[in-house]
Amino acid sequence: MKNYALPIRFGIATSGSLIAYFLVLSLIGWHTNVFFSLFNGVITGFGIYEAIKYYKLKKGPHFNYGTGFMAGLVTGGVATIIFTIFFALYSTELAPTFLAELSSQWAGEFMSFKAIVFLIVAIMGFTTTLVLTLSFMQLFKSSLNPVKKGL
Repeated sequence: MKNYALPIRFGIATSGSLIAYFLVLSLIGWHTNVFFSLFNGVITGFGIYEAIKYYKLKKGPHFNYGTGFMAGLVTGGVATIIFTIFFALYSTELAPTFLAELSSQWAGEFMSFKAIVFLIVAIMGFTTTLVLTLSFMQLFKSSLNPVKKGL
């Protein structure tokens, strides 16, 4: 559990940033525009990048691709789970008309739309986590190239 403490803390901080961003959008009335959710990737990416960076500093010479990859996945996974739970509570309890406003653009039954939206929020978060972690690990992994090592 000790190995996961730093990524979990970064995941909680990242989810807090995602929630704050969503609430600011809802205050302005822009939370039903799905294009603003693209910035969630930037927020998640920053959290994952910082988690891997600090994890590498903490581990020092014991840092490898596997431990860095794990740190990124745990950070993004925790952030995604917390944000999805918040999103479900917000759209069902705090603002029950939110999904109706969002679904007015789409045809179909409202109840199935609700389940699909929650699933899409989770899938988007996990996909973003995987892609960004793979990308950032290219920056943090040790190189076997003698030119990069300065030899």
